[in-house]
Amino acid sequence: MIDLFGQPLRPINLGLESFYESLTAQGVDAIAVDWRPPLDGYAELTHTRDGVDIDAANAEAVRRICAGRPMLVGMGIAREVIPGFAPRGQARILIAHSGPPIAWERMCGPTRGAIMGALIYEGLAETPEEATRLAASGAIEFAPCHHYAAVGPMAGIISPSMPVFIVRNETTGHLAYATQNEGLGKVLRYGAYGPEVIRRLKWMAQTLYPALKTALEVSGPIDLRSMISQALHMGDECHNRNKAGTSLFIRALAPALVEAMRDPATVAAVLRFIDGNDHFFLNLSMPAMKAMLLPAENIPGCTIVTVMARNGTDWGIRMSATGDRWFTAPAPLVQGLWLPGFSGADANPDIGDSAITETGGIGGFALAGAPAIVKFVGGTPADALNATMEMYEITAGEHTAFSIPALNFRGTPVGVDVRKVMRTGITPRLNTGIAHREPGLGMVGAGLVQAPVGCFAAAFEAVRTL
Repeated sequence: MIDLFGQPLRPINLGLESFYESLTAQGVDAIAVDWRPPLDGYAELTHTRDGVDIDAANAEAVRRICAGRPMLVGMGIAREVIPGFAPRGQARILIAHSGPPIAWERMCGPTRGAIMGALIYEGLAETPEEATRLAASGAIEFAPCHHYAAVGPMAGIISPSMPVFIVRNETTGHLAYATQNEGLGKVLRYGAYGPEVIRRLKWMAQTLYPALKTALEVSGPIDLRSMISQALHMGDECHNRNKAGTSLFIRALAPALVEAMRDPATVAAVLRFIDGNDHFFLNLSMPAMKAMLLPAENIPGCTIVTVMARNGTDWGIRMSATGDRWFTAPAPLVQGLWLPGFSGADANPDIGDSAITETGGIGGFALAGAPAIVKFVGGTPADALNATMEMYEITAGEHTAFSIPALNFRGTPVGVDVRKVMRTGITPRLNTGIAHREPGLGMVGAGLVQAPVGCFAAAFEAVRTL
């Protein structure tokens, strides 16, 4: 005992970081353990009231997600290919948006701006003022993209005549949809609606879409799961860094594009546009993840999150066992880096369906394999590693199709378990873009954000009644 007390002390601090900082300030060799108590309302749950084994249900969800093989099989116009988007014999105008359901009165600036731009693009309004009046009149139906097996980055707007990618999960047959990516800056998805935005969208519909559609008819289906797997090994995380994914897509499609198109100028314009937009692959990785997650929905007793999405006002999640029910909390602000001339005062709260990437096990969950992304969103390579390691604490499994070379090819964390979020107090981490809070101004930065606790607490309460 005397020998023991004569040894140098090495305290272990659990919880409050200030205690650890105080010890190190005095030269003490201390160890900090990142631990926090379970969140209020947490209780250990292993089975539902009906006796369903929750761990077994969650394992089945992870198996279904990992078994999915999303293939890009074609393109079409939203009202013609998305089931239910424009029912025959029913006069209505549907605009789909990102995140959980929301009425015009509660919509944030970027969502309103993007809807205004979509109404001008559709020829239903000539000015932003006219578009605003129409949107507020009740004549337009608004619904989440997720209600139509679709996903959209940032404001996520899909209007009836917009071209969309069609992605099919070859394992299960599930279909998912997303528009073409416009690029960064003053673009519709960030809430911009100026003449240059409409001109770009028209060119994408009249030139880019027909060229890609025709090329896909020549090339046949493109294996997006394989492409994502390769991109992760090349430094992408397939949410905010898509440089490798976009390059791989060009490589796969270029020969078919050249073969399909007789006009060299069109081929050059299409390839130049995609090459100049590193984010182009985002609108392929997102529906790929959606197609992989769809089979994991509606599993009895399953506490795996199948949707995470934000509309700039609310952050919402959906959980397998509760199907299409949304659990929401206020969307947080993003901590990030700002474009010249902007600051945190200009930022809108977090927005977009792009959290489908993290939901499916890539994006912010794969940051450890994409250290270069921190230069875009802020932070350090060590932060990227820590972010991924932390996500293993709240997920039910490791992906069998997506891996991280820096972690000895360990599978990415996949399957956010609502129970583990409540037990650890850790919420999912995302890296994301930042839109200006006012409509019409577009992108102001990019950064990192953590999901709010409230939606997971509400989902956990629902689990307790299953």
